[in-house]
Amino acid sequence: MDQPSTISRAIFEIMDTCLLAGKIMLQSGAETYRVEDTMIRIAETLGIPGSHSYVTPTVIMFSTNGTDPAKLIRIAERTTDLHKIAQVNLVSRRISSGELNVNEAYELLKVIEAAPGEYSVRMRIIAAAIASGCFSIMFQGSWADFLPAVVAGGVGYAASLYLHRWVQVKFFAELSAAFLIGLLAAIFINWGWGNQLDKIIIGSIMPLVPGLLITNAIRDLMAGHLVSGISKGADALLTAFATGSGVAIVLTFIY
Repeated sequence: MDQPSTISRAIFEIMDTCLLAGKIMLQSGAETYRVEDTMIRIAETLGIPGSHSYVTPTVIMFSTNGTDPAKLIRIAERTTDLHKIAQVNLVSRRISSGELNVNEAYELLKVIEAAPGEYSVRMRIIAAAIASGCFSIMFQGSWADFLPAVVAGGVGYAASLYLHRWVQVKFFAELSAAFLIGLLAAIFINWGWGNQLDKIIIGSIMPLVPGLLITNAIRDLMAGHLVSGISKGADALLTAFATGSGVAIVLTFIY
């Protein structure tokens, strides 16, 4: 009785390690096919060949090729943290090279999961503000539009982050942030601070554009993961609709 029990416990430890690696990657913005491939590679290296994983943007399912039951994890929050994805990939490579056993890998993954983001909220807001000004210049705006775009983009991105914490409906947070960007841009133009309203709005709205989500949707579709690709594409479409609607509300009242 002891030997089968020991084997079963070892299998569940490997499954937990694979699921934790997949959870961190999916929450950090990794593509679906990359998450599945990493989980299967870890399981195969640790002694479970022929395992199966099925990943969608909200659910991870993993099972061995034996009689053990499958395990499932739900994903509620997703963000963009390429540093954590790289860290999980490094752990996966160290497992493949034999540097880590299952317990060491699991503990290291728990540390990665609990670690704060690579950049603080303040740094992300500052980066979004500067990027907004640069985008306004890139879209042929004048230098007089640079500072208004910096302010509007920074305030809009900050509003998106904080509203999403208070209200779990992502659509509302993005719509409100876009509305605020359009309102600030209109106020700046009315005060004579800036020349082109459209260039200020376009530059300021760019940090809210779901570029990574669109890229992952296309890559998942090309890899044959139709469910994940379509769902991510729908998520990106809703984000685009929210930002467009927020700006359109402001422009409707102006014109």
